[in-house]
Amino acid sequence: MRAIRYYGPGDIRLDHIPDPSPGVGQVKIKVLCGSDLHSWHEILPVSPTMTEPHPITQETLPVVMGHEFSGTVVGMGSDVDTSRLAVGGHVVVEPIISCMQATCPFCSAGTRNLCRNLTFIGIGGRGGGLAEYICVDQRLVFALPSHVPLEIGAMMEPLSIVWHAVKRSGFKKGDTVLIIGGGPIGLLALRVVKAFGASWIGLSEPALKRRELASQNGATAVFDPTSKAVDVPSEVLKATSGRGADVVFDCAGAQPTLDTAFLAVRPRGSIMNVAIWGTRPSLDMASLTAKEVILSSVLGCDRVHADMLNAVAEGSFPVDGMESLITRRIPLEDLVEKGIKALLHEKDEHVKILVYPGLKPTSVEL
Repeated sequence: MRAIRYYGPGDIRLDHIPDPSPGVGQVKIKVLCGSDLHSWHEILPVSPTMTEPHPITQETLPVVMGHEFSGTVVGMGSDVDTSRLAVGGHVVVEPIISCMQATCPFCSAGTRNLCRNLTFIGIGGRGGGLAEYICVDQRLVFALPSHVPLEIGAMMEPLSIVWHAVKRSGFKKGDTVLIIGGGPIGLLALRVVKAFGASWIGLSEPALKRRELASQNGATAVFDPTSKAVDVPSEVLKATSGRGADVVFDCAGAQPTLDTAFLAVRPRGSIMNVAIWGTRPSLDMASLTAKEVILSSVLGCDRVHADMLNAVAEGSFPVDGMESLITRRIPLEDLVEKGIKALLHEKDEHVKILVYPGLKPTSVEL
């Protein structure tokens, strides 16, 4: 089968590798995947290298990429729970790989995302979503509600991160919220806090396209932080009667966004980091102390898929309109030029780019 494999920063190749066969307790999935930027510039700490295998998967680079995916079950190994999963069913995958050892205090407590040897499908090994097929342990596979298209299903993984972040942030119905960063995570955070009953939602984002999408998806106000006419913290204070935002979600992960969060949050408010940092930021401890602010962060998600998908199924978290976040659909062959590089350099045009392994390179772009 065809698969995108990661060899190192800037070195991503389309390879032909053997078709996987499902083992005991595994399901084989025909995949639809979101594009993946995480490893383009550097090898992530949760990734193996060319010479050092990951301690759990025992794989070295190259590995198949892709951890945000949905798909259709096309095969099952023995001992799969057929009351929950069936051939032809649409599914999503929680991509967390942890050691699952009784001696691990985090895995044994159920907090698998905190395992010291944590990695992810599509980053640390065991296949990935940027391939025609993948075989996954059934405990990581969840049925997609019947009314949800596979395209929306491919966004359930980033949605699960946001779901976890909002739950951990201390957010409650009626709170005012500032979201910094209007990429997929920021826009999904917007939809989640809106569904959970936020009274005011501001979103700060330089790219016009993403600000427009924020307005379409329920933001009360949008701000361009690069505009000299706009001071985001001041605008938040005006909108909240001088109090500041109850909760600030930093979905960008840069020194200016962290500084904005400290200025915009109310005393005894909460700042939740939902970004991957490539640098070590400077932390304004004086502001943290003066305001008694709670600063926290999340790593992946923690057992949220059942609750999240139940909310989707019941309609308490509506998915109508989520397709607006999908700005391009491409085949595997176009991943680097029309996927990764487009997301890096064309932020005014793109938010979420979906990769269809079944599309041929001669297909018309959807």
